[in-house]
Amino acid sequence: MPGKKGFAALDPAERKKISSLGGKAAHRAGTAHEFTTDEARRAGQKGGLAARKEAEKKEPANLPLGMSPYGTSD
Repeated sequence: MPGKKGFAALDPAERKKISSLGGKAAHRAGTAHEFTTDEARRAGQKGGLAARKEAEKKEPANLPLGMSPYGTSD
């Protein structure tokens, strides 16, 4: 398997430093995207749904009948 190349081959601390500089430059230039409350809410819901879908693919936990792994009854 070939080794990592380019940005991926950098030390994690160096990657973080370079990424941070890019983000700061975008904000200074006024081109950085800033999430609105609604956009952030939709992104969170999408992530939560994806996580739940993945959890449901796995074998269900041994819970008493009527109990949900999410803390509420189904």
